Amino acid sequence: MISVVIPTLNAEPRLAATLAALVPAAVDGLVREVIVADGGSRDRTAAIADAAGASVLRVDPGRGSQLAAGAARARFPWLLFLHADTVLEPGWEGEVSAFMERVDRGAPPSAAAFRFALDDVGARPRLLEAMVGLRCALLRLPYGDQGLLIPRRLYEEIGGYRPLALMEDVDLVQRLGRRRLTMLRACAVTSADRFRREGYARRSARNLTCLMLYALRVPVHVINRLYQ
Repeated sequence: MISVVIPTLNAEPRLAATLAALVPAAVDGLVREVIVADGGSRDRTAAIADAAGASVLRVDPGRGSQLAAGAARARFPWLLFLHADTVLEPGWEGEVSAFMERVDRGAPPSAAAFRFALDDVGARPRLLEAMVGLRCALLRLPYGDQGLLIPRRLYEEIGGYRPLALMEDVDLVQRLGRRRLTMLRACAVTSADRFRREGYARRSARNLTCLMLYALRVPVHVINRLYQ
């Protein structure tokens, strides 16, 4: 049984699609609650979440803090963290159910992330998807837009999300470790708006620079200014 946690901030354009992709799993009883941890949206984010039957938790802005607050409110033994502009592809619940069953039946506690995909056409998004796939295969380093499915007991064991404005996903996955992370075949389809707006090469270079600065222990608040 899964509690889904979605951090939001002015997520009106994409949130409905994100929530709709969870409906089949909710009907089957796999998803038991959806918690939208909102950081102060001024649009219809809260109204959309409420209409979809999600619980809206109002917290201070900051993705790490929002994710942690949502997890603290969750009531079920598995946690699924999703970004508000990420849509799980049809049929995702079958693979997730099989993974959860293996862990619940005695396999070593581990987490899982989805395969990265973009809602764009052409060579550039496909190349970026391939590069992300290679990163995940070699380093087991998915980002938050690939979702994260994790047993609550393992989440608590590694200390959960820290109150970081950025890199909260990398921070948690590093504490999780490569051996406790599985890459699923199902896709998490993420909005390509930022790549289209800024350019694929420029946005990708900026993301990579942020990751390198984080590895060099540059303070997150400094990296965040570059990321925006």
